[in-house]
Amino acid sequence: MRADERFDWLGSIPYFTIHFLALGVFFFPFEWRWVGLFFLSYLIRMFGVTAGYHRYFSHRTYTLGRVSQFLLGWLASTSSQKGILWWAGNHRHHHRFSDMEEDIHSPIQRGFWWSHHLWILCERYMPTRWDLLKDWKKFPELIWLNQFWYIPVGLYGVLMYFLGGWPGFFWGFALSTVFLWHGTFTINSLSHVWGRRRFHTKDGSRNNGVLALVTLGEGWHNNHHRYMSASRQGMFWYELDITYLILKGLSLFGIVRGLRTYPVQIYQEALRLNTKSQKKRVVV
Repeated sequence: MRADERFDWLGSIPYFTIHFLALGVFFFPFEWRWVGLFFLSYLIRMFGVTAGYHRYFSHRTYTLGRVSQFLLGWLASTSSQKGILWWAGNHRHHHRFSDMEEDIHSPIQRGFWWSHHLWILCERYMPTRWDLLKDWKKFPELIWLNQFWYIPVGLYGVLMYFLGGWPGFFWGFALSTVFLWHGTFTINSLSHVWGRRRFHTKDGSRNNGVLALVTLGEGWHNNHHRYMSASRQGMFWYELDITYLILKGLSLFGIVRGLRTYPVQIYQEALRLNTKSQKKRVVV
């Protein structure tokens, strides 16, 4: 750890507390309905992370109405990954300096545990990077949501309690949130060191089908780093991207508009590189 990277132990108490609360699932009889609630809560909020934090607020890969973007921001915030603009600003910074010394969560530069989650516990990285978010400053409701992101989190916990009492709270909120956190964090810590590289990008980004399942499509990370403006991460039919499929479905109802995909030349580059890779395997 560098000299100016001190842990904010007081501010990190909620993070450790929810990890501790997740152990509460062991104090209730096992029932499949709680498992179902766990997975449903995980999947809905993971969509909020991938479609909201990442593809919309970080990269603006599609268009929403003002009400819809606030609702998506609210959904994303229930994942308890801090403010939507805090998340977007740090992600934009990551793309600008990906796997360089300035990258605040590069596993190549800083190792697994730092890139996975330790960096978010540091005082230095608590402020929102407003210099990278000029496009969002004109929306006061998003600035409010970014500042009071814990309100959706708290209300979501209350909702889980009303749906299933304490078992519902522990399975649907605490345990689901912990898995949601670490599922998301794998894109920082693993997708730059584990998987295959289709494109020769300047960073270490890789495609990984396992991580794509865990994160509803974010595991096709090398594709994303080659062309970050695409609303889809998986380029071909065999690269399952559940988030994109949902966005595509929402576009049929006019909720989502202007879905951006990869330009023809990027597909041509991918096909050319795939062909070269297959020839190398045959030679070997």
